[in-house]
Amino acid sequence: MRNDAGINGDAQRIEQIAWLLFLKVYDAKEQDWEWSDDGYASIIPDNCRWANWAHDDKSGSAMTGDKLLDFVNNTLFPTLRGLNVDANTPIKKAIVQTTFADANNYMKDGVLLRQVINIIDELDLSDYEESHAFGEIYESILKELQSAGSAGEFYTPRAVTDFMAKMIKPKIGEHMADFACGTGGFITSWLKELDKQIVTTGDNSARSESVYGVEKKQFPYMLCITNMLLHDLDVPKIYHDNSLLRDVLDYTEKDKFEVILMNPPYGGSEKAEVKNHFPDDLASSETADLFMSVIMYRLKENGRAAVILPDGFLFGTDNAKINIKKKLLSEFNLHTIVRMPGSVFSPYTSITTNILFFDRTKPTEETWFYRLDMPEGYKHFSKTKPMKPEHFAPVIEWWDNRREITEDGSDKAKKYSREQLSEEFGYNFDLCGYPHAEEEILDPTDLIQRYQEERASLNAEIDRVLSDIAAILGGGK
Repeated sequence: MRNDAGINGDAQRIEQIAWLLFLKVYDAKEQDWEWSDDGYASIIPDNCRWANWAHDDKSGSAMTGDKLLDFVNNTLFPTLRGLNVDANTPIKKAIVQTTFADANNYMKDGVLLRQVINIIDELDLSDYEESHAFGEIYESILKELQSAGSAGEFYTPRAVTDFMAKMIKPKIGEHMADFACGTGGFITSWLKELDKQIVTTGDNSARSESVYGVEKKQFPYMLCITNMLLHDLDVPKIYHDNSLLRDVLDYTEKDKFEVILMNPPYGGSEKAEVKNHFPDDLASSETADLFMSVIMYRLKENGRAAVILPDGFLFGTDNAKINIKKKLLSEFNLHTIVRMPGSVFSPYTSITTNILFFDRTKPTEETWFYRLDMPEGYKHFSKTKPMKPEHFAPVIEWWDNRREITEDGSDKAKKYSREQLSEEFGYNFDLCGYPHAEEEILDPTDLIQRYQEERASLNAEIDRVLSDIAAILGGGK
């Protein structure tokens, strides 16, 4: 692909591989469905099915060069985009049309395209071992997104998603949701935890029915659907949609889930009218805040959630953030906040993040903060030295045997009452932070975002103090 003039950068290379892999994986699934269901009919017309245009039987008749390019650009893509899909179309068929709605063929050299297709066609996905091995390879392809320009926003490091899924303790029969699922990392970590509990075929069916995802952008949606098919979800309930475009007050019980695992987009911007879908006191211009409201409105009674949020949410004291945190403490049990070391998402972003664990069982009485320090021998995480599952060992060991920890005169683990968080700290949750912070050199866009968050927080704090002073002066007249 690097020799093709039409492709520029890793993100486009991965997108090119993605639609080809989707068709190859889908073809393997269709062979299974045809074998198990005599009445199965493909939604894809015969001439556009992988076996009929992409497979090279070595007879010399396989399309290549300009003929292949012409077929892909002028027959394959228009046909798959134009498939007739409606509300009655089964999900496993409808995903073909939604996957290709905005997909692109970037390659301009038909001979190189044929070479790429032949490599992908050699995969034997009917072989369990090879299919499983390829699932691992696909994970490594997704990991490349972290450093592929802006595409890093769709990928949460596996060590992080696995840790969150482990601590949330999935149970067979429960349903989990991710309302901005990217490439499906949280879903696959959830499935991995469930797989350890599967005993019967009923358990297996419950596993397949247990996930729900929504992704707004086409590229990660396509990656996610392929990821789900590779993880044996024949009917992936993953929707190409925007979770913020529905009034949160309209959600009913059937729209709620026992478990929510998420890394909401942050620093992003939505159209101004998106705020109209939220109560005035929760309407924010920050996407992470809006997703927090969606999560709170869509978590079932007794349900539990684990959510990644940037530092700006913790220390932010603008009206929307204060009101979200008030609702979180008064209607949910915010029991744990794990403060992660910087650069977990490097090189995509160096903004520091946190994991909030809460459930809908009772109002918060106390919240534990735990600072997960950078592992020994690391100054920061990078593409060559990423965060690993074992780096979470200290917090896992602490989790079931909680105690307050002080190191070098600063709090590493400490619990605070709801009254302290609300009254003493004024909903500023910037606690158990990192001491002796070294000077950080941030990417300019991250720097601007941090300045904006800190300025908004300071302005809100100043307004609050002035309001208190005015009230005192007014009361003294």
